[in-house]
Amino acid sequence: MEEKILDNIASPKDLKSLSVEELYSLSDEIREKIVATVSDNGGHLASNLGVVELTIALHSIFNTPEDKIVWDVGHQSYAHKILTGRCDRIGTIRREGGLSGFPKRLESEYDAFDTGHSSTSVSAAYGLSCAAELCSEKRYVIAVIGDGALTGGLALEAINSAGRSKQNLIVILNDNKMSISKNVGSMARYLTKIRMGPFYLDTKSKVHKRLDRIPVIGKPTSRFVSRLKNWIRLNFFGHQKNMFEQLGFKYYGPLDGHDISQLRTAMKAAKRSKGPVMLHVRTVKGKGYEFAEKDPKIYHGISAFDIETGEAKSSSKGFSDVFGAFLCKCAATDKKIVAITAAMAMGTGLSEFSKKYKNRFFDVGIAEEHAVTFAAGLAAGNIVPVFAVYSTFLQRSYDQILHDAALQHLHIVLAIDRAGIVGEDGETHQGIFDVAFLNTIPSVTIYSPATFEELESMMYDAIYRTSDVVAVRYPRGSQLYIPEGYKYSGETYTLTGNKKADILIITYGRLFSFASLAAEELRRNNIEVCILKLNRIKPIDPRSVTEAKSFSRCYFFEEGMRIGGIGEGFGLELYQQGYKGKFDLIAIDNYVTQAKVDSALRKTGLDDYSMVQRIMEDYKQE
Repeated sequence: MEEKILDNIASPKDLKSLSVEELYSLSDEIREKIVATVSDNGGHLASNLGVVELTIALHSIFNTPEDKIVWDVGHQSYAHKILTGRCDRIGTIRREGGLSGFPKRLESEYDAFDTGHSSTSVSAAYGLSCAAELCSEKRYVIAVIGDGALTGGLALEAINSAGRSKQNLIVILNDNKMSISKNVGSMARYLTKIRMGPFYLDTKSKVHKRLDRIPVIGKPTSRFVSRLKNWIRLNFFGHQKNMFEQLGFKYYGPLDGHDISQLRTAMKAAKRSKGPVMLHVRTVKGKGYEFAEKDPKIYHGISAFDIETGEAKSSSKGFSDVFGAFLCKCAATDKKIVAITAAMAMGTGLSEFSKKYKNRFFDVGIAEEHAVTFAAGLAAGNIVPVFAVYSTFLQRSYDQILHDAALQHLHIVLAIDRAGIVGEDGETHQGIFDVAFLNTIPSVTIYSPATFEELESMMYDAIYRTSDVVAVRYPRGSQLYIPEGYKYSGETYTLTGNKKADILIITYGRLFSFASLAAEELRRNNIEVCILKLNRIKPIDPRSVTEAKSFSRCYFFEEGMRIGGIGEGFGLELYQQGYKGKFDLIAIDNYVTQAKVDSALRKTGLDDYSMVQRIMEDYKQE
């Protein structure tokens, strides 16, 4: 078997001795590795395939880890990991105990900053650049940000701030979707080529330095030369300053993001430049894998799939699908219903809605804060907005929920997808914080369904029977075990099992399935339990607390944070009502690392096995 170039890459230093032709061959090998890995483990495919040449160019020109690369979002860092000493472990990515699917400082010195949420890279890189100067350390700091991430306000705030500085910050705009600059013609490309050349950059710098030294007339002459250059560029070439140049960045591009030679030339130019630089790079999402190139949205984040056919190895109807279908059903008869997404229409089940009701569908881009305040404005105009968002991304909108919606008692519906533990994406994506932070806002109502039927019913209540801000939170994937004979009552809580038992399990959401399985196992061990399932978890129905008072031992299992969660509030109300029995709260009190959902639930003591063990240990001690 012919030896692969990748077999001899132990670190980025090994790239510096390779020819451009060898670097292209290496890019093919890396793509093959990424496709094979994601087909087994699931993960982010299209975005990673699109930045292979860019990643190679970066590590061949800059001296990492001394120079720092900050990957925005970070889901496109697979090639980066392969080239930085982790190729032999790439098969463990997103698996328990393996590599993270995102940059992680504790994992490698080459990961300069932990990322996972969008639009953070420029802020972090600017901070790293300023820190280097303050510590008298000479290094380059590079932020790699996608065009989609630029819709996030944080990225624009950082660009505005960094552009006013004199830091040698390099921002690489990975443009794989929308047009940032209109100057795409041959003349624009020619001008960019000239401006990136070492002769032009060195001469320009020398001329301005010498002019600045001339007394009286030097600096005015230097400014006149700059204005003359801009006038010539505008009037002869139609090349007006773009947004980035106006904000203080030197701008090079657009560049072919799959042309390694051009990328390397541009990066060398950026290193020679003084002050902040923007390299505008055009790439193709899914590059090199036909299915991903044709439909990069489907292959953005994907479960394990068959390489030959591109089809997922397993699929089933999930809560997102049920939510999307139900919202379409409501919208068919109610023209006041609108749907909002933050660049996640497919992931949140809104694809069909976006086609059927185009004028009532709003994709605001990666801008969750704006989405909530926009929804509040709609609500103030007597529209019923439904914002579908992953739990982890809703974290960004706390102030808007509180200040712009709840304080005004505006009726907006938050459809919180991926609530609870999500698994392999790890700490940055677990949906375990939404309940705790929403619980601090007085007028917010929260529903938590365990079944598809409950999701539809609770969504109906959220839209038509609840005022102010209302959230319906549901997990990733399909519904789990439903006890025989169980029927949703539509009440704020449900009591099932032996009501005369001494032991009560209290829970909500999908943990009801695990509690039901635990109750059956305990019954086989001659231990009778009852289950109190909270359907509306905020505000807590006082009657549910009264029900719990009749049991001598209460176990509250919560797939969320212990501090500030529903269990903490329930226990307080229980004791305030004079409860004399034992109340045990089992919830999450730390970050949850990557693992399959079942494994993560067991590690946090929230699956049926853990419930049984917890209760039986106490039972034996009595």
